[in-house]
Amino acid sequence: MRAAILLLTVLLSLFTLTSWQKKEEWTVLLDKDMSQWENYLSYKHKNNYNGKLPVDAAGKEVAPMGYNKDKGQVFSVLNEADDPVLRISGEIYGCIFTKQSYKNYHLKLQTKWGTKKYEPRVTKLRDSGILYHSTGEAGAEYWRTWMLSQEFQIMEGHMGDYWCQANSAIDIRSFPSEGVMSRVADDKQPFGTFKSGSDYFCMRSFNDEKPDNEWNTLELICFEGQSLHIVNGHVVMVLKNSRYIKSYGQEVPMISGKIQLQSEAAEVFYRDIRIKQLDAMPAAYLQYFQ
Repeated sequence: MRAAILLLTVLLSLFTLTSWQKKEEWTVLLDKDMSQWENYLSYKHKNNYNGKLPVDAAGKEVAPMGYNKDKGQVFSVLNEADDPVLRISGEIYGCIFTKQSYKNYHLKLQTKWGTKKYEPRVTKLRDSGILYHSTGEAGAEYWRTWMLSQEFQIMEGHMGDYWCQANSAIDIRSFPSEGVMSRVADDKQPFGTFKSGSDYFCMRSFNDEKPDNEWNTLELICFEGQSLHIVNGHVVMVLKNSRYIKSYGQEVPMISGKIQLQSEAAEVFYRDIRIKQLDAMPAAYLQYFQ
């Protein structure tokens, strides 16, 4: 009897430990102090921006606000229902980015829109994004705001689109472009190349954003240069061969880096931001790369 009780105790301990490990394999990235994040702010961009450094009335270049200069105007945390919610006002172009770099991971978060919009997007769709494999200094791309990276776009009606950031490049399963029409993702199509000076934007395969501004669940899976954009449980884009291109044409793998969340002229909220490391591409998704 005593042996049976001892065995039962051991089994219960193992079950408790296993359950705890399963819960703890996710690392929560958002707390009330944003302790795992830094931020960068550039400018309040105007209409007809041309990609150059802004200048003042005297023609002198205007310096960006820079790193960790936000006083809670753009990035703040709201404590709602015991869970922290990140508010990004969008008023100034910029980003909040992880202090740590990540490689081979599953990122999961929830997002929904606010009501405020600013120039140059007052009459345009609300916009933000997850920038992954972020490397180098902020201000590397057209808007002089974000790091070299790959973009999982978050935009009204376009959650899961892809944009090249700076000199990044990647291959995506997609229909070819034709005339003024952009490429559209499709998991049955061959991989096509995306890079600056060529096709640099790809639309998600279909719109799966929830109606009535409900919370949307977004997932980004990255493993050894392969990635998946997942919106509310549905794969909307399949990507591989993440890389960047040097000025003389050499292609360099880009498979790790920091994670940025964009401030892009629209109010947006994020919550339940968490990440877990991967030892392999999950078996359920291997089919997309075969």
